[in-house]
Amino acid sequence: MTEQSPSRLPAPRVAASVAPTTNTHLDIAEVTKNFGSQAVLKGVNLSVAKGGTTAIVGPSGSGKTTLLRLIAGFEHPATGSISLNGNKVAGNGIWVPAHKRQVGYVAQDGALFPHLTVGQNIAFGLDKSALDGGRRAVKTRVQELLDMVSLDADMAKRRPHQLSGGQQQRVALARALAREPQLMLLDEPFSALDAGLRVATRRTVAKVLNEAGVTTILVTHDQAEALSFADQVAIMRGGKLAQIGNPFVVYTRPADRATAEFLGDAVILDAWMEGSLATCSLGGIPVRRPPAQGLVQLMLRPEQIRIAPDGPIRGVVVDTDYFGPETTVRIKLAPRVATEGATRSYPGGGEVITIRHWNASITRPGTELCLRVVGEGVAFPVED
Repeated sequence: MTEQSPSRLPAPRVAASVAPTTNTHLDIAEVTKNFGSQAVLKGVNLSVAKGGTTAIVGPSGSGKTTLLRLIAGFEHPATGSISLNGNKVAGNGIWVPAHKRQVGYVAQDGALFPHLTVGQNIAFGLDKSALDGGRRAVKTRVQELLDMVSLDADMAKRRPHQLSGGQQQRVALARALAREPQLMLLDEPFSALDAGLRVATRRTVAKVLNEAGVTTILVTHDQAEALSFADQVAIMRGGKLAQIGNPFVVYTRPADRATAEFLGDAVILDAWMEGSLATCSLGGIPVRRPPAQGLVQLMLRPEQIRIAPDGPIRGVVVDTDYFGPETTVRIKLAPRVATEGATRSYPGGGEVITIRHWNASITRPGTELCLRVVGEGVAFPVED
């Protein structure tokens, strides 16, 4: 199967579970952006509901950060328009500068001022003319913001270099919240943190923004981060959005093979589709709304293939990778034996697939296992 080139990607597939909203905060329509002769964004359309959380996920160079900078007002779109709360802020001769868009921005490294204390960094984002009470009011507001991001008030006197990476990111968030933005933009804010700290910081940030009712857009290349953080996920590839939907839908029903493989591990097998049943080396797998009949490519997630004593599929463990709570297991499937009346034109087995299992002791190399498939598969048409 040959993937479509980025310039020929179809319009993004919007998952059926994403209901239209009349309460749209951000609306991006046919936005393009070029740097010199290079087209970076190629007609992006995206709507974000007020108070919602959207993750834009894609590989490096796909245009994620450029799109975020256009929303923030740091860059001008070449064509198309951007609207906030129904008011156009960019496009068709209209331009509203960044400081008038009520948008907060947290960069990958936090971008704190090293010569200022934590309190001074946060106060830098305050509109002091809107506070009554002078310095005391500023100090009180800084303490409120520190508490909002779960940091002790005494940290206000520290310098950024005296904080951990996660604490620095929370200070950057507090500074961005100081101006009470209606829309928060997060540009890979957790990527520099170690795994454990990344999860804890992400949860804290998500809780703070949710409680504040701030519409949030997260840009990331981390698929797990996007799926766990947002209520809407947009997959960007080659300057376009390939699919938009809630996390469960885009993971379980990806729009195409490239999206399926980007969002997580995928088992891809040749199969023969008749009606809504795809027959392959793993047996007959039901498919919802198959895109074609005859030869297709069938996708299953590794967790759908279970080790079961009474499973009808047999295979031999080739090798494993141990990760503590789970083990990745590579299995060579046994040849399928055709039965009378069986569907023609399906592979005869022998493929090597990858599954996950919690018990490493029963998945040693050379062990024969019985397998069973749970749930539906997703079929993609075979292209020349």
